[in-house]
Amino acid sequence: MSSSLSSPSFITNSPPLLWIQTHLNNPDLSDLKNICLLIILYQLVLLLFKLFFLFYSALWVYGPSRTFHGLKNRLDNLAFRCVKWIPSVKKELESRIRKATKDIEDKVAPQDESSSRYTSLPKHGFSKEFMDQELDRYSTLPHTRWEDGRVSGAVYHHDTELTNLAARAYKAFMSSNPMHPEVFPGVRKMEAEVVAMVADMFHAGPEAGGTLTSGGTESILMSCRTHREWGRAVKGITKPEMICPTTIHPAFDKAANYFGIKMILVPIDPVTMQVDLKAVKRAINSNTILLAGSAVSYPHGIMDDIVTLGKLAQKHNIGLHVDCCLGSFMIAFAEKAGYSLPPFDFRVPGVTALSCDTHKYGFAPKGSSVIVYHTKEMRRFQYFTRTDWPGGVYASPSVAGSRPGALIAGCWVTMMHLGEEGYIRETKRIIDAQIKVRRAIEHIPTLYVYGEPRTSVVAFNSTKFNIYDICDQMAKRGWHLAALQNPPGVHFTSTIPSSEVSEEFIIDLQAVMMDFEEGKMVEKGATAGIYGMAATVPASVVAEVAGAFVDALYKP
Repeated sequence: MSSSLSSPSFITNSPPLLWIQTHLNNPDLSDLKNICLLIILYQLVLLLFKLFFLFYSALWVYGPSRTFHGLKNRLDNLAFRCVKWIPSVKKELESRIRKATKDIEDKVAPQDESSSRYTSLPKHGFSKEFMDQELDRYSTLPHTRWEDGRVSGAVYHHDTELTNLAARAYKAFMSSNPMHPEVFPGVRKMEAEVVAMVADMFHAGPEAGGTLTSGGTESILMSCRTHREWGRAVKGITKPEMICPTTIHPAFDKAANYFGIKMILVPIDPVTMQVDLKAVKRAINSNTILLAGSAVSYPHGIMDDIVTLGKLAQKHNIGLHVDCCLGSFMIAFAEKAGYSLPPFDFRVPGVTALSCDTHKYGFAPKGSSVIVYHTKEMRRFQYFTRTDWPGGVYASPSVAGSRPGALIAGCWVTMMHLGEEGYIRETKRIIDAQIKVRRAIEHIPTLYVYGEPRTSVVAFNSTKFNIYDICDQMAKRGWHLAALQNPPGVHFTSTIPSSEVSEEFIIDLQAVMMDFEEGKMVEKGATAGIYGMAATVPASVVAEVAGAFVDALYKP
């Protein structure tokens, strides 16, 4: 028997394999043992080499501190997976998770036994009058006072005239579906015009192309998949990687998970809160298809250095996505409203894609966003087509097939009603409110602001007190702040409603901080408990509790 006929000589003639080949012809027990030991040794060496390569790669990209921290987390998780099967530990863990799950359900889906619950269709449809009553009941369930501007982000306007106009558009186009442009030509035209207007706002140029999506997550998913397909077709990349700062929106992680892209998360500068550009440079390799930066980031409201990222993208012939989902129309019109911002849009060479949520500072009804590419050729990589389907030739621009034309109409009518003048006016109001809040925070000795926020978000922490306790005390006064982690903090995002009550926010925050200084605040609230736990238990436990939260969303 000879394997040299089908294998390169430098492999088959290597001493270990020649020895195995010789002794396989006349095997005895000792030979088989030696062969098995040699194979085990070979696999062990291969494993050690792979582990060394992974460790070296992580060390090169992330640096010693973050690499060893990540290694420690992995070892902690491994140890926890072993320990949790000890009966006493398992029992205690299950008890704590049940309690956490119950607490989440009580908060997210409280059960009122006196209230009706519908878990199956009624045998006979209810009357219009009864349904009006039920709609009123559902809309007035206890909730955070977003109408009063006491919520960070979430609801971006409360203008009744704008709401009524969007509702009229929704009613007029309720049955429409852009999947059938010959049936609903008006919706097709409105979608094309929305995309063109957003592309123009971000200086995309005549060669650009984009599509409307259901929200920022879908816009980001589409961009990642598009760059994956581009990398495969143009550069022959079959193991795609993308490089993002740790502050990038989790939609990029979701895209990596969905589309088989390796996610390389690089650290941010602890002072500026911008992406660490040296780490980005080290992470780029022949499999890189995409870099990403925020304008602005959700956690801290910081703009990454898009100009330098653009230079890196050009140098290595890779994509660059700018996430403007949160910045939205506000960041697009900030310059015209009188604020100086560093370059971030398609005027920056190297930018290949930009996402913008029209349902945030575009004030459109929830469920619309735009993804724009620097060329129509790049947009083609987003499309899905099947030409041999028995039902006919199938082609769609994004994830969804059928889409609600009514939301497109609502988006179009909102943009047309406000116009450039309206958006500039609201941009100025929102950014002025954020500046006022930021300056007030900076004047409180025990608080500090993260980085240099330029638009609507201000994130802060305390040098003396637990920031999550501060968050909980503000919640008792009716304010819903967003909790941050790694590093700890909270942020408040200015909107039209919240801009009207910024003075109230400042007064309440000052009062809460005075109470802390005087030692009046000693109890721990829910936020402090959740994020205190998240910082001390393995990620797998936090993920299980997070899953319980998602489960609770579907409890009738």
